[in-house]
Amino acid sequence: MNTRFVILVVLILLTASNLSAATQIPPENRPGDQLTPVVFFPGFGGTRLKVTVHRQTVAPECPRSGTFEYGGLVDPGPDFNQICRDKLLTLVYHAGTKPQFSEQRGVKVTIANYGEVGSAIPLFEPFFAFLESHGYQRNVNLRVAGYDFRLTPDMDGFVKRTMGLIEETYRANHNTPVHLVAHSNGPVYAQYLLTHTTQRWKNKYIHGFTPVGGNWPGGGWGYILLFTGLDVPTFSYPADPVAAASSAAMYQSHPSTYLLAADPAYFRDQEVVIRDASTSTNYTPQDYQQLFADAGLSLAQEIAPYYFGPAQFLPPNFPYVDVYAEMGSGLETLVGIEVPDLQAVSYTHLRAHETVLDLVCRLLLEKKTKKTEKKKKTYTHTTQTKL
Repeated sequence: MNTRFVILVVLILLTASNLSAATQIPPENRPGDQLTPVVFFPGFGGTRLKVTVHRQTVAPECPRSGTFEYGGLVDPGPDFNQICRDKLLTLVYHAGTKPQFSEQRGVKVTIANYGEVGSAIPLFEPFFAFLESHGYQRNVNLRVAGYDFRLTPDMDGFVKRTMGLIEETYRANHNTPVHLVAHSNGPVYAQYLLTHTTQRWKNKYIHGFTPVGGNWPGGGWGYILLFTGLDVPTFSYPADPVAAASSAAMYQSHPSTYLLAADPAYFRDQEVVIRDASTSTNYTPQDYQQLFADAGLSLAQEIAPYYFGPAQFLPPNFPYVDVYAEMGSGLETLVGIEVPDLQAVSYTHLRAHETVLDLVCRLLLEKKTKKTEKKKKTYTHTTQTKL
């Protein structure tokens, strides 16, 4: 967990706690040490999902029934391997005026311990512990607005459920307005909430909004997942082509993949997200339909236009609450890869079980070495790697 992130958020909350939040509470009901309650929005893979399987038939080679957890760095248990999890968590698409999705028959996905700090993955524990050391109480004035990170914020009752959590937190803390803190993809969901609630509701319940490292317009990584896949419980790339193909197919069915992906309306042709080595063809975000067509990703062709850039920012889509800070990591972001061809998945450049963090660090080191040797081949605004 980024220490700057933790310290920044704590300073904001401790300073604000004695100011605007407290002044909105009637004096006779105001505790002397009232802290601004916090609702935290995790990023991609940051919510613990509970998957219940009952007599499933989509994957005969997998257990018919059972349960497993799904989230970043969360142990799913031994019963369902990566390919089984991929198949069971692949959404079923129903064509219509707007795409509709359902779970595989016999599969139910819920948020484990919704609203509680324990609903977030262990990665965020240092953040929670630091707040706790400054007077916050878990599940009292420190809550978590988890969500099914396969979906976009217009789905699965996200807005209504999150409003309910915020209102509950407000009441449990002497009618104190709630501060929203969000990380990575979380700010996109929080921004969507704030642009889909009334000003009267926000004036009553929202103290402010702190987005940290927001994935606002998406990034090239969303496109990469359609070719590489990703095993969320280990945050690592699949170690062989069969597992990679299974994972990539799952991501094609998830609306949030396109929320993750660089929004063509924003990035246009500013960066190369996929390069096909067999044809020397570069694909930028604005080429997404051609990329999907050339790669045979027919489902992506159909549903992607609905899910790029779900959080809008042009008037009247401002949050209209106090936005206290926004910061990034300062690190370069992996936004593009070169593949042998669009029909094949090759992982010869990846170490077995290499994590995303390890990969990015290695690529940055390789980039620095190549730059020193003056042999690096570059693309505008990208960090590229070959598969």
